[in-house]
Amino acid sequence: MRLAVVAVLLCALLAGCGTAPAAVEPGEAAAAPAAAVDRNFPDPDILKVGDTFYAYATNDNNANVQVAVSDDGDEWRMLDDDAFPDLPTWVIPGKTWAPEVTEVSPGSYVLYFTATNFMPSLQCIGVATSTDPAGPFVAVGDGMLVCPEEEGGAIDASTFVDDAGLNLLWKNDGNCCGLDTWISTAPLSADGLTLTGPAHRLIKQTLAFEGDLVEAPTIVLRDSEYVLLYSANHYGDGSYAVGLATAPGLSGPWSKLEEPLLSTESSGGLFRGPGGQDLVETSEEGGFMVVHSWDKDYTYRAMHVVPFVWEGAVPRPAL
Repeated sequence: MRLAVVAVLLCALLAGCGTAPAAVEPGEAAAAPAAAVDRNFPDPDILKVGDTFYAYATNDNNANVQVAVSDDGDEWRMLDDDAFPDLPTWVIPGKTWAPEVTEVSPGSYVLYFTATNFMPSLQCIGVATSTDPAGPFVAVGDGMLVCPEEEGGAIDASTFVDDAGLNLLWKNDGNCCGLDTWISTAPLSADGLTLTGPAHRLIKQTLAFEGDLVEAPTIVLRDSEYVLLYSANHYGDGSYAVGLATAPGLSGPWSKLEEPLLSTESSGGLFRGPGGQDLVETSEEGGFMVVHSWDKDYTYRAMHVVPFVWEGAVPRPAL
């Protein structure tokens, strides 16, 4: 079991006896670990409700929002039904990406989805609600929640809670239009349906491994530190990777790791272009990360479960 090895890996890492994966030579094909969801299941988002984990993913397999469930975070099964079967009239079908589902109050769930807006015709973020974490979700309002036309639109929503309340994260889709890509945040109303304050920029692409974009933000709080995980570079090949930045507060200053937290190279080729990550803490010591990763032929992105252990404010993958 993937998660059963966390304690052993933690012991090894703390004792300094862990072995770093070897670098992969060009053309070398490493055998990836078995996928938790072995089908096209990109941009996974995890929600735990009671004793059940729900994983949501980008459209495919005739579903706008795919859903898989697990009792332990290790073994997963697909649900047959589309969690978001009916797109609103102001969305152009075909590109429903990177879903995020948040339980805003007991039995009340909000889906933040990326889709192509009619006017302006950009990928933007909408919102939908359901009383069941598996859906069906129904769109709210008559337009997108976040759609900055001058910044190329917005994609990859996620939420986090701090002392100020519920917050939304996203990436402006600037790489569509030769613009910088910023991870931004704004406060949300308690019901999660409206923004209640201005957007604030956190980080943009600045490091070599990031290429021309940062995206897919995830924030968790570790003690008093804000921990931001993000994906960077081109999703379609092995350059895609998971980066990390930390700050004492949302206003910064944000400090990035100079190298990826998880990449094709750092995993010794076990994962090909890992990204679209989400993080689940199962104990004070660590938990698991979910990422998508390409199959050996680069034909689909499966979901993998990667145990991690905390090293200060860094959730270090236990490979």
